[in-house]
Amino acid sequence: MARRFDHLADVEALLCVVEQGSLTNAAVVLATTPSVLSRAIARLEARLGTQLLRRTTRSQSLTDAGRLYVDEARQAFALVEKAEQAICGSTPRAELTGRVRLSVPTSYGHCRLPPMLAEFARRHPQVQVELNITNRNVDMAAEGYDLAIRSGPLPDSSLVARTLEDGPMILVASPDYVRKAGPLETFDDLQRQRCIAFVRPSTGRVIPWLLRVDGKDVDWQPAAPAITVSDDVMGVVSLAAQGLGIGICAELMAARELEAGRLVQVLPALAGRKRAFSLVYAPHRGLSPPARALIDLLVDRSAT
Repeated sequence: MARRFDHLADVEALLCVVEQGSLTNAAVVLATTPSVLSRAIARLEARLGTQLLRRTTRSQSLTDAGRLYVDEARQAFALVEKAEQAICGSTPRAELTGRVRLSVPTSYGHCRLPPMLAEFARRHPQVQVELNITNRNVDMAAEGYDLAIRSGPLPDSSLVARTLEDGPMILVASPDYVRKAGPLETFDDLQRQRCIAFVRPSTGRVIPWLLRVDGKDVDWQPAAPAITVSDDVMGVVSLAAQGLGIGICAELMAARELEAGRLVQVLPALAGRKRAFSLVYAPHRGLSPPARALIDLLVDRSAT
C-alpha cells in the first residue's frame, strides 16, 4: 500500500515556522537551514494547491487557508501525542537521572518558579537541579547553563526562546504612603512623588519605567529617585511595602504583598504595559533528557 502521509515532515516544518515566528528561528530549533524549511513549505503548498504562508523579507503571516490548515494540523498532532503518552504511561520507563543548570531573575525565581520546581522534583527525584537566582544575564555556554529565564526584550541570538508569560507592569505603594502622598491621579502627580528605582546591573543605569500616558507608551525615568536598588529587583517591592515611595514592578512580584494589604496599586491609568518572561536554551539537539523534561514542565505550567 502506498504511503499516504509521507509529507508529515513538511507539515511539522510549517508548524514550527508559525510557532517560532520566522524561518530563521525555526531552523535553529530544528537544526536545519531556512532554505530547507522554505522548500518544505513550498512542497506542502504545491500538494494542497493553495498558498499557506505569505512571506516577505521582513515578515510572514498565514493566509486564511493556512490558518485553517495549521489549526487542524495542530489538533491532529495533539491526538498522536496523546496516544503516545497513553502507551508510554502504561509501560515502565527508565527514571531520569542527571543534572540541570538553570539561571533565573530574582523576580521569577522567588515568585513563580518554586512550585514548578517542586512538581519537577516529585516527577523526577533523581534529577539534580542547580538554580542560579540573579538579575545578571549569564553567558550560558561559557558558564555551563542548560536553561535560563530572562525578562524583557531578548537580543538576537542562536538560542531558542519560548515566552512563559507577559507580566503586566503596575505601580505600587504602601497604604500609609498613599495616605500622605497627596493627589495620585495623573502623570504629573507621579513626577512629584518619591520613587524607588532599579539599577540595571550590567550598565549601572536606572531602568526606565514602562508607563502608558494618554494612550501612548512612555519610557520614563525618575529625574532624582529617592532610593535606587541594584542587583535584586525584589528590593523595590520590599522597600515600597515599608512606605519609602512608589515603585514599578511586574504584577507577579507584588502579588503576595497586594493580597496581604501591605501594598496597593496606585495610578492604574498609567499601567497597561507588559514585560515578557522567556525561557531560552540551545537547540534541542544539544539538550539532555532532564533539561528537555524541565522545559516541557515550565512551558506547560506557564500556559495554564
